[in-house]
Amino acid sequence: MKWLVILLMFIHSSSAETHFLKFYFTGSTGFTNVAVFDIIGKLDDIQGFYCNNKEVDVKLDWVKKLFSDNPKVFEFLKISCFITNPAYFRYIIPVLMKKFHQTEGVHTFQRIGGCELNMETKEVTGFLKYGYDGEDFLEFDLNGLKFIAMRKEALFLKQIWDMDTQDLYYNRDLLTNQCYEVLNYSLVVGHSSIFRTDYPSVSLLQKTPSSPVGCHATGFYPNSFLMFWRKDGEEIHEGVDAGEILNNEDSTFQYRVDLDISSIPSMDWARYDCVFQFTGTEDKILIKLDREVIKTNRDESSQRNIIIIAVISVVISIIIAALAFAAFKKKNDRQVISESEIIPLRN
Repeated sequence: MKWLVILLMFIHSSSAETHFLKFYFTGSTGFTNVAVFDIIGKLDDIQGFYCNNKEVDVKLDWVKKLFSDNPKVFEFLKISCFITNPAYFRYIIPVLMKKFHQTEGVHTFQRIGGCELNMETKEVTGFLKYGYDGEDFLEFDLNGLKFIAMRKEALFLKQIWDMDTQDLYYNRDLLTNQCYEVLNYSLVVGHSSIFRTDYPSVSLLQKTPSSPVGCHATGFYPNSFLMFWRKDGEEIHEGVDAGEILNNEDSTFQYRVDLDISSIPSMDWARYDCVFQFTGTEDKILIKLDREVIKTNRDESSQRNIIIIAVISVVISIIIAALAFAAFKKKNDRQVISESEIIPLRN
């Protein structure tokens, strides 16, 4: 398990005082057109690099500099991505399938490891967890220097790994001292990027006139923020549905919180507004609940055209029906006249 030394690199804070470095190792079987193994390194929720058993993709400039300043680290990363980890995951997944009495299907084995740094106390908290098919499987106890089996099928791995005392101490050092050093170095190298502030573009979105109104913020960084709906200046929760924080391709974030307007009279709309605010700051971005500023996927011009076409169709149908009736009446009158010429009318 010494290949876990790959735990190094990336972060931005989930709060003003903490930063965390997190790595996702994922092996899979049964998928089509999906890499059988990959690693994702994240600095908080920003992806710093991605690799699978064929390629390494470095996302950020400061991460590239980190690798260029530490070529041995980058070489080790490539070996971990191309050779050691793929081989281990190819071995362990069939073993686990057998433990779960599985013979086929889609299955995943994942390892999540890293550390969190408290910037005020300089305290480092390491973590290492394993999952199988999306459920908790094993967890490393740094203080007790042992693995905790989350399922009975994991007991055999716990017993094997707990016997390797040297490796247990190595994991603890890796998840604390080594992770702390790399995290500190990352914060220095990526300082201008990590500690920047990008304010979002905030807008109101709605699918249909009866749909909830979504307050959508995009392009912001970091992801330590507050976003909520207010009524008369007070935060509200009833009728509010918060979404998930999503990553943009440019390493910024987006977020949406919906407000159910079905029970809000039009005359009360002015009492509502949406607020975006970075944690620890006083600055706020406000947007009022106003029908005039709501963006929609509906094409109003197209709707007008549809209505116009529908009206024209009705008018044409009426005209056609009128002409048909007139033609029928004219034909019928001619027939009556023709018959009157053949059969004399009786007094």
